[in-house]
Amino acid sequence: MPPDSALQRVFEAHFPGVALPADIAAGIARRRLANGRSLFVQGQKTAAFYAVAAGEIETRFTAADGTVSVIENVGPPRLFGLAAFAAGQPSEYEAIARGATEVLVFGREAYTRLMDEVPGFARALLAEFARRYDGTLRLLQAARHQGAAERFGLALAQLARERGRPAGEGWVEVQATQAELARLAHLSRQTANELLATAEAAGQVRRGRARWLWRAP
Repeated sequence: MPPDSALQRVFEAHFPGVALPADIAAGIARRRLANGRSLFVQGQKTAAFYAVAAGEIETRFTAADGTVSVIENVGPPRLFGLAAFAAGQPSEYEAIARGATEVLVFGREAYTRLMDEVPGFARALLAEFARRYDGTLRLLQAARHQGAAERFGLALAQLARERGRPAGEGWVEVQATQAELARLAHLSRQTANELLATAEAAGQVRRGRARWLWRAP
């Protein structure tokens, strides 16, 4: 992948219409991680936020009793670690590489310059936070008040918003596993599989390996 293509893809996905100056782009580092290597651990204050350039990052939470729960498997070009970094708070989860992985590192200097010098970046960042917050609220509401099919539909739509990229003819390609979809919708994997099969039969989903195509109803 050319040196700037992953960074450009991140900006197109999360900060559409924002022009990234070359001198600021040059200050955004890249870090390679071997399989199983931690980028940061739960409870650690981070010095940057990140985007996946290649490979996959697993974010996971460890409870007081030692139970480990996977939150999400983050693939390109998704951002992660943003809330803890921006708030200056310890991370609520650990980030671990799954396979050979490369991340873009948005350190404090790059973040400050983007916020202060790049027109539209702060508004785009606020919109990104708002999308994530809205998606979380919708899923919390669905978990309490809505049935499996409604939760499933909301989870599909959220993943499409956050990770989707146009695939032509109204389809959106989404990189996500069935297990992630089930966790996000608070469903068993069996129920998620049954609902995926129903959506596929209705022409709303085309399934692939760790990715699928989705068309909004």
